[in-house]
Amino acid sequence: MTLRAILSILVLATAAWAEVNITRHGDEKVSVSIDGQPFTDFYFGARTTKPFLHPLRTAGGKIVTRVWPMEEKEGEAKDHVHHQGLWFTHGDVNGTDFWANDPSQKSPKKGLVVLEKLGRISSGRKSGSISATFLWKDSAGKALLRESRTMTFHSDPKLRIVDFDVTFTGIETAKFGDTKEGFFALRLTAPLDGKHTGRMVNAEGKVGEKQVWGKRSAWVDYVGQLEGETVGVAIFDHASNPKHPTYWHSRDYGLFAANQFGEHDFHADKTRDGSMTLEPGKSWRFRYRVVIHPGDTESAGIAWLYSSWK
Repeated sequence: MTLRAILSILVLATAAWAEVNITRHGDEKVSVSIDGQPFTDFYFGARTTKPFLHPLRTAGGKIVTRVWPMEEKEGEAKDHVHHQGLWFTHGDVNGTDFWANDPSQKSPKKGLVVLEKLGRISSGRKSGSISATFLWKDSAGKALLRESRTMTFHSDPKLRIVDFDVTFTGIETAKFGDTKEGFFALRLTAPLDGKHTGRMVNAEGKVGEKQVWGKRSAWVDYVGQLEGETVGVAIFDHASNPKHPTYWHSRDYGLFAANQFGEHDFHADKTRDGSMTLEPGKSWRFRYRVVIHPGDTESAGIAWLYSSWK
């Protein structure tokens, strides 16, 4: 990364901060705006099977995530109905599927991630945050674990940055099975996916699905052309996370996911076991950062942004 690029990032970091405003709308969603412009909505109500953010936007207002199935948009693929904005679930917890758990899907072992409490919501200069707790319930309604999350939304003139700080605490013994179907994920809008203009690159400089999918890396950046502009979305896996650096379940069709657990899928080796078991009363902490940026990976300084994240 060039000195000029680093200096430009530092200039942006010291520019005037915009206000982050977070507003609750009843029992269904919370909206987030930055500098008076909408950024995203957080859906958590009784009509959802899991909490999710939808849509995610650039600082200039361009939508980087697929809007279906929440909204209809011409030209968008209508596959994988459970890919809803940005979400955080897993396909096998004690045999229960919290990943492909849309009501239209017919799996007999679908779980629900149910709001227990919407906690502190704070707006402010430089950042705002949403805290909430959820119960992961199996198909019989038994709570297997409690998820406590805080999402922090940062103000920046050019970037959109969201930090996720999530703690899982066991209620029952909860085995997170070895499956590629998980874990921290978003679905990109079609123009940014690898079938159109998008290109994924990881921290080791490997490019494209064949070199990124199923490989371990501290971060992946997905960059393409959106409405005449070069735009990227990066996901960072924190160094303190269990099994860091994570594996990546990132596809050319636009699925973009960090997954610590799917070893036998990613290695095509059924003798491997990437599962982890959370015992009652014990906790795991996971931290992720999402960076939505203009420009390509190098000009956005993604490697530097990751190294400066503490």
